[in-house]
Amino acid sequence: MTAPALRPEHDPGRPPGRMGLRTRLLLAFAVLALVTTTITAGVLYWRARTAILQATQDAAATALTDRMKTLLPLSSLPPRSRQMEDLVEALTERGSAALVLFRGQQVAFGMHPDSVPDTLRTAVQSGRVVWQRVEWGDTPMLLVGTQLRLKAQPGLSVPSGLEVYLARNLSAERRSINELTWWAVAVGGVSLGLAAVLAWLAAAGVLRPVRELRQAARRLGEGDLSARVAVRGSDELAEVGRTFNSTARVLEHQVNELRRMEADARRFVADVSHELRTPLAAMTAVTDVLDEEAGRLPGDAGRAARLVSGETANLTQLVNDLIEVTRFDSGSAALALDDVDLAAVIRASLRSRGWVDEVEADLPEGITARVDPRRVDVIVANLVGNALRHGEPPVTVRLRADEAWVTVEVADNGPGLAEDVLPHVFDRFYKADTARTRSQGSGLGLAIAWENARLHRQGRRTGTLVADNRPEGGAVFTLTLPRSSDEPREGA
Repeated sequence: MTAPALRPEHDPGRPPGRMGLRTRLLLAFAVLALVTTTITAGVLYWRARTAILQATQDAAATALTDRMKTLLPLSSLPPRSRQMEDLVEALTERGSAALVLFRGQQVAFGMHPDSVPDTLRTAVQSGRVVWQRVEWGDTPMLLVGTQLRLKAQPGLSVPSGLEVYLARNLSAERRSINELTWWAVAVGGVSLGLAAVLAWLAAAGVLRPVRELRQAARRLGEGDLSARVAVRGSDELAEVGRTFNSTARVLEHQVNELRRMEADARRFVADVSHELRTPLAAMTAVTDVLDEEAGRLPGDAGRAARLVSGETANLTQLVNDLIEVTRFDSGSAALALDDVDLAAVIRASLRSRGWVDEVEADLPEGITARVDPRRVDVIVANLVGNALRHGEPPVTVRLRADEAWVTVEVADNGPGLAEDVLPHVFDRFYKADTARTRSQGSGLGLAIAWENARLHRQGRRTGTLVADNRPEGGAVFTLTLPRSSDEPREGA
């Protein structure tokens, strides 16, 4: 048994900002579809665009070389202007523009010489058939150029200085490529949408058993040991469901057995405790007589009488503590609430036990709270008695309050609590022998005090009892109770 926090912890569930499994599956499918569609559409677009432009370029180069063959052989250089004009006219009949230069000088033209980039002219002068795509305003154009070479002798040709350029409009090809782009985007969008639908269906199929498993696990964690999941199919999720059901059955059987054994143990303790009350009452009457006669009995007889009297009182206290514990375990412990002055209750507790001169009390007047005065008396008696037995003077009791809570702090000046003792200080029957060698109690006092503190609650506010060490040395126990309570007034 450990001390609870001042306020109940809140189950945060899924951490903020974390995506659920359904969202992650949808995103994974979407990213996969997007990447696949983009790569496929991109490759197909690139191949189709290349094929369209290559076919256009080949057609333009073929048209240029075919028309150039009509010039051969040249009768003279420079060529006759009529011959060049016929060539330009033949080329431009195909919806293109042409330009003929001889040693850099314009011979015949259908376009301005400045329209030909210098890089293209340099490549043409090397004797190859070359092409280049350019923009004339908003119009895409393909420029193809070549230089006519003369055959000087068999197997040998020399540059003629005659350059021919053909400009072809690529607007139709651009429209085809733009249409291809639109279709690629449209197909990609449809594919992405289809992938999202398939992802949603797949996620729903996968998450349905996961959701059922989560709900069953939650019910199991809340104490419903009959929680099971419906098993469908024979896949991995079905195997997980079967494993969960098997584990839940074993857990249900074991918990039921533990509950039965615990109930038997509680009933046994309660029965034994109640059965012991009658002989203990008779023994207490006898010890009262022995206490009166112990002073007149000689030697060992007197010591034996006092020992029997003390142990009988300890046994009576132990039986009373066990009966109180059984009430907590069975849920029959209730509060007898009253609006009381806590300072008066604490002073009465100290005075009835003869601790007024041994304790330094800081108890402001006028601090009232709706509590069970008998249970507050039990808590204070256990804490102060524990400090007097195991700590060092001075032992102090301080009372403080705000609008919602009252706090009682009991501190001593002893060695304090060892770190390994703090988590168990409110456990039943726990004795820190290495830290408190003088301990002779049953180990139930602090556990009962902790239970009495928890009985006081208002809404979600629950009383607490916390143990700690002071920085300056010594143990300190802090009791915190709500100033009012929502519990009905009942007899304890």
